[in-house]
Parts: sequence; C-alpha cells; structure tokens
Amino acid sequence: MTTPAAPTPERKAEPTPPATPRTARSWLRDHSELGVGALLLALGVLVLNDALTMDVDITQRGPVGPKTVPVVVGVGLLVVAALLAVDVLRGGRGQAETGEDVDLGEPADWRTVLLLSGVFLGSAVLIEPLGFPVAGALLFWGAAYTLGSRRVDRDPLIAAVLSLAAYALFDKLLGVPLPGGPLMGVL
Repeated sequence: MTTPAAPTPERKAEPTPPATPRTARSWLRDHSELGVGALLLALGVLVLNDALTMDVDITQRGPVGPKTVPVVVGVGLLVVAALLAVDVLRGGRGQAETGEDVDLGEPADWRTVLLLSGVFLGSAVLIEPLGFPVAGALLFWGAAYTLGSRRVDRDPLIAAVLSLAAYALFDKLLGVPLPGGPLMGVL
C-alpha cells in the first residue's frame, strides 16, 4: 500500500530584478569603434573638399590630373567609414589587442617618446638653415640612437646615405623642391 505523498508547498517565483536602463555612456562604450568611423568620415570629407576645390588649370596635362588620387582616396575613406559604421551597428566588434610583444601592464616609455619628438622637432628646425640632406641625416641617426642602436661606426653613414637618397628621390626625380642648404652647389 502506498501512502499518498505529502503535498509540497508551492514555491513562489522570485521577482526578476528590473532591467538596468542603458545609458548613452554605456552604449557609446559598447560601440566605441564608431569613433574611428567618425574620424574616417571627417578625414574623407576634408580630403574631398580639398581635392574638389583645388585649382589645377595650369597643371592639367591629360585626362588624369592632380585631383584624381585625392578624390579616389576621399571616396575610399567615406566608403570605409560607412562600412565600419554599418558593421558596428550590426554588432560587429574588433578583436582585442593581444599584445604579443608588448607587456600591457608596463607603463609607457616616455623617455623614448620625448627623445624621438625632440629629434623630429630638431630636424624640422634645422631643415631650413642646414638643408634637407644634413637635417635628414641627423633625423635618421637620432632616431636610430634613440631606439637603441649604438653603432656609432656605421649609423651616421647609413643615415647620410638614406638622407641623400631621399633628397635625390624627391628633389631630382619627383620634382619636389627640398632645401639643399650649404650643399646646394654640391648636390
């Protein structure tokens, strides 16, 4: 004979906590890639505006003129900005940086950043009085030294060759005038 089971007391369902309202700040944090899209959009508009207002009547030598590449780049920036925005709004997210060769727990090396900035600004100041070949050589050698190269026997020589090659490429081959400085008569 079986005894009837004792009735179990019914459990009342616990109330679900109210959903937390999504604030604009949390929505923006979840869609932070839209900032990159906005930057690309602004850059595309700027490039297109500059390209379309460029005065090129004198330099136009055929069907493809100086406006062609900036217009293509500007349109490309706008297309990439739109595609990125659509992807982010559909739920796409970029992969997090894994930092395979960077220890993200370490602070930034501000000494190197400041030294590189000083080398760059110094070459910008020296380019007019010394000319591009000398200022460029100082830039290349200073950057190599700041980033850790201590080969004083070869680094200045490599920097001088790179600087002279860049000067020859831009000034002589591409026709972009660069200041020669005291070496103007020699080069």
